Amino acid sequence: MRKFGLIGYPLTHSFSKKYFSAKFEKESIWNCQFDLYEIPQITDLEPILGENPELEGMSVTIPYKQEVIPFLDELDPACAAIGAVNCIQFRDGKRKGFNTDYIGFKNSLQGWLGDILPNALVLGTGGASKAVKVALADLGVTFLSISRSKGENQITYSDLSSDPEILKNYPLIINTTPLGTFPKTEEMPEIPLEMLNASHRVYDLVYNPSETTLMKACVERGGKAKNGMDMLVLQAEAAWAIWNS
Repeated sequence: MRKFGLIGYPLTHSFSKKYFSAKFEKESIWNCQFDLYEIPQITDLEPILGENPELEGMSVTIPYKQEVIPFLDELDPACAAIGAVNCIQFRDGKRKGFNTDYIGFKNSLQGWLGDILPNALVLGTGGASKAVKVALADLGVTFLSISRSKGENQITYSDLSSDPEILKNYPLIINTTPLGTFPKTEEMPEIPLEMLNASHRVYDLVYNPSETTLMKACVERGGKAKNGMDMLVLQAEAAWAIWNS
């Protein structure tokens, strides 16, 4: 039996297990299984690997996309540039990290908006945001990061509320935070909704619910919005290709 899995915390509403279990059945791949490994801390990874030496691949989700790196032997060059891992390949006793979020987001964004992309605001600074920023840079998109604290090429939510020109000049809003995810669907990043209009586009990496509070707010003001479901599918298929390469 070929084994694959997902680490993260919590994993109550995991996309990966449902997706791969359905994929195995649909494509008649009978010798594979995909399991969830919900670990409260990253150091719990070693016991999991010790108990499952037959693991060939593993997906990584919040909050371990960066914390898992010291536990790996090697990083794919593109993954090293991003600084976050969401896919691990186990081969010949070695653990190699990859980032398929980059592939999923880049292809999904182009599929939605085409090759001519507007300036973007990236909400959040976690592992997913790192893949998004590298993808935007590779696509030639000018972007600003939004967080609770200032930094290089990074402003705060307060800055966003106090300066209407920012949202005017950066009409693509990309939410990489988990805010709005089920069951806390009422939550959303601190975006001044009154400043949104028909020129705005919201790409929310959240996929459950299919329409987040932020997405709905943008659409109600004439803009367009998209969730992260097809990004998840694209990154999952990229991971499957890596595990079978």
